Amino acid sequence: MFERISVSRAAVLIETEQALIVDIRDANTFAQGHIEGAVRVDNENIGEYLAQADKSKPLIVCCYHGNSSQPAADVFNQQGFERSYSMDGGMCEWVLTLPVVPEK
Repeated sequence: MFERISVSRAAVLIETEQALIVDIRDANTFAQGHIEGAVRVDNENIGEYLAQADKSKPLIVCCYHGNSSQPAADVFNQQGFERSYSMDGGMCEWVLTLPVVPEK
């Protein structure tokens, strides 16, 4: 079962436990700014991501507003991640309080 978490709790997990970050937004939006270290995952590359990801680390799924990330976090949980989280408020909430990085 996935868990919904706040942006501040997500930031703590990233800092203290090197949580993995999956961003499920479209490529253009992701390129405009994302959480440092985030990997954009979609239907095209999810199999590759699942094959190489460390499923023992916490996994945070983010989207635009925290709605689409909920079923996605559930999918990752079903695929063997021990702890999967949906970030409430999504990137809209993150950018209000924390930095993002543009794609290089």
